[in-house]
Amino acid sequence: MHEDVLIGLAAVIVIGIGAQWIAWRVRVPSILLLLFAGFLVGPVFGLLDPDALFGELLIPLVSLSVAIILFEGGLSLKFSEIPKVGRAVLNLITVGALTTWVIGSAAAYLLLGLDLDLALLFGSIIVVTGPTVTGPLLRHVRPIAKLNSVLKWEGIAIDPLGVMFAVLVFEVLLAGEVVGVPILVVSHIAKTILIGAGIGVGAAAILVFLLRRFWIPDYLQNPVSLMLVVTAFAMSDVLQAESGLLTVTIMGMVLANQTSVPVKHIVEFKENLRVLLISGLFILLSARLKLSDLEFFGVGMVAFILILLFVARPAAAFISTFRLGFSQSERLFIGWLAPRGIVAAAMASVFALALTEAGHPQAEKLVPYTFFIIISTVAVYGFSASAVARKLDVAQSDPQGVVMLGAHSWARMIGEALHKEGFRVILADTNRENIQKARMAGLDTHYGNVLNEQALHNLELDGVGHFFALTNNDEINSLAVLQFTELFGRAGVYQLKTQHRSDGDHGAVARNLLGRLLFKERATFPYLSEKFAAGAVIKTTHLTPEFDYQAFLREYGSAAMPLFLVNSHHELSTFNLDSHYSPEPGHTLISMVERPVAPVSEIAQADEQTT
Repeated sequence: MHEDVLIGLAAVIVIGIGAQWIAWRVRVPSILLLLFAGFLVGPVFGLLDPDALFGELLIPLVSLSVAIILFEGGLSLKFSEIPKVGRAVLNLITVGALTTWVIGSAAAYLLLGLDLDLALLFGSIIVVTGPTVTGPLLRHVRPIAKLNSVLKWEGIAIDPLGVMFAVLVFEVLLAGEVVGVPILVVSHIAKTILIGAGIGVGAAAILVFLLRRFWIPDYLQNPVSLMLVVTAFAMSDVLQAESGLLTVTIMGMVLANQTSVPVKHIVEFKENLRVLLISGLFILLSARLKLSDLEFFGVGMVAFILILLFVARPAAAFISTFRLGFSQSERLFIGWLAPRGIVAAAMASVFALALTEAGHPQAEKLVPYTFFIIISTVAVYGFSASAVARKLDVAQSDPQGVVMLGAHSWARMIGEALHKEGFRVILADTNRENIQKARMAGLDTHYGNVLNEQALHNLELDGVGHFFALTNNDEINSLAVLQFTELFGRAGVYQLKTQHRSDGDHGAVARNLLGRLLFKERATFPYLSEKFAAGAVIKTTHLTPEFDYQAFLREYGSAAMPLFLVNSHHELSTFNLDSHYSPEPGHTLISMVERPVAPVSEIAQADEQTT
């Protein structure tokens, strides 16, 4: 028995993280692979039964996991975004949500044959989208900043508010009478908001108070923050049912926007935890399905899904963004991204259990119907969102561009070579003269200190996925690498080799603080500056079958240092100490040639003529 539980828990983690990794490798939305994997190990092969594995703990564990995910989502919500997208988000989570509820409830009543009260409840359940599904899709699609902010805010804010609304509909349904409904509605909303806001702000204030006084050691700061999140969620839910999600969302928002203490390390910890939780939740979600549930999937459900996709969501989006400065393409994309996720499944499970105990005849339909909506919306949006974004021209460019720290002479030469090959290049520097020369060369620039926390928000990084630190200060390079790692990951940040020979040298930067080291072993700032001062140039070579990489090496020999490789798909790769590239015909090679003289073969011919 214990072995079965151990294997089940291990399977959830292995399959979930494995699906995330494979999805990254093959460049598909991770949610699709998670749902597919869970469906295979659950109803298809019967290898995983979440209800048998967790029993009555399953729903509380799901609720607690969603709370942590929403807290992490709240940490990403910056009040500085509100002036640009605030009205649209407010409309989407109020007028838009009501529009979805009305259309969804009517369609459930007419197409699915649900009783009116159950149709109204089902309509309230499918209002929520949530960061568990919207977040991964936004990372995959990469819409323009404005749309990303709108959909991110909506996905996080709609969960606690949608749950509050669904619980309200459920309580009215159980009450079974119209008398007293207005009082019930006002009381429920007031208690949820007061308790959620009060405990959320209070928990955030306690954490800030403890951190400001250094009463928590560094190694306990993340565990203590998690402890407070769990405590706030449980306390809020005990005082007012289903108010905990609002509590943790507000707690995250307060922490993200206060300036008293840094919370970057807490954000990073919660981001890692979020990936683990989302992986496990979606495996459990799809594994709970039963093959017998397919009997509920018919023409009516297909029609309902089509109404949800092509009527309810577009109507909610167009009403919510009316006269708010959004282009037609932007409004269309907002109307084409509203996947349902784990919160809807959890609510359906809880409501179905209570209604079954109350003797409602159609209660058993609630869970499979909700699962069909989740799987259908995730599959449709997951497969189509990227293509739709590109078609509407609202997706960010392929992130092959470069941010370069340092706009000195040879950095500008490298930037111009990359720019001529079609890559976006941003040169950042605190030297105004360097910046002016870079602008005259037609390059995008950023004048200021990139180590400033606000710099990451000010930089327009559309189409950028690499960072090169090219200054003569090893410490500045390393700090900048740490700053940009959170944007591009460790694989996308590079710096020049430090000028100290070993970690034991005075002033040497620790290896764990370095990015990937650029170019060759000897490529330090003084070395490159010396070569360029002596006349080295940047050479771009388009390799062909007649003049391949081996021919290039024979022509230029040790006088050339390969810097970058552009493959046939126009993807940029950087030569560095841990790379092993094999340039082929059709690729483009960008190199530093140490002296602007004729190639080796031409020199040999000149020597023969002289002789």
